[in-house]
Amino acid sequence: MSATRRFLLGLAIVAVPLFLALLGPLFAGEPGPRAASLTLGDGHWLGTDFVGRDVWRQVLLGGRTVVLTALAATALAYLVALPVGLVSAVTHAPRLEELLMRPLDVLLAVPSLLLILLVASVFSPGAAGLALLVALVNVPDAARIVRAAAAGAAARPAVEALRMQGESWWRVAVGYVGRSALRTLAADAGIRLTGVLYLVSTAAFLGVGVTPDAADWAVMVDRNRTGLFVQPWAVVIPALLIVALTTGTNLLFDAALEKSPARKGRRA
Repeated sequence: MSATRRFLLGLAIVAVPLFLALLGPLFAGEPGPRAASLTLGDGHWLGTDFVGRDVWRQVLLGGRTVVLTALAATALAYLVALPVGLVSAVTHAPRLEELLMRPLDVLLAVPSLLLILLVASVFSPGAAGLALLVALVNVPDAARIVRAAAAGAAARPAVEALRMQGESWWRVAVGYVGRSALRTLAADAGIRLTGVLYLVSTAAFLGVGVTPDAADWAVMVDRNRTGLFVQPWAVVIPALLIVALTTGTNLLFDAALEKSPARKGRRA
């Protein structure tokens, strides 16, 4: 499949969950009277959930928290990992590198979900707190990938030439080294967003960051799975939307990475 077709396919797949997550609440309307739990019909397109709420309305309301929390957590993780990784790769100061990277190695040794559950057992994070926790557990390996991707570029003669010309640290680290590592970081971003989305969904599935009766795709899967064979749509639809979001995101990143060398080749 060509890069253009892969991009269009990824865009088509990811458009549905993104549209429902970001704009769905605008079309949800007011809640109607509750019906019997886990039933189909009676004016409910997808039936009702475990407490008799309309499943379609819950789908419209349930994606914003999952998607925005995952996007915020990914952005926050890179906001910390990028400067840490670039400083470690560019400065060539062993003591500074040890100071920056070794504490992250300690954090990396703790399983992500376990750390989130431990913190959640002491505090009760909301959506913002969950985004911070997920970002925190993603910083160590993101920083190591940034450092590894930037280290090769930082060792090139061009970097020494830029320094001899009196270029600023920002110009060297971000303008040259950062741009050289961009393809690797873009590939990692697609994978990381998928991992973050599943981690956010798993945490919500376990009741972290959301209330037990919240309109949330992951919570819907958890709360309605006991009635899967009676009313499958309350589980299948939110699960498919989460899968579509992750699959479409990776297709978009793959297509973008595949098209980049083609542009460079045409320019050459």
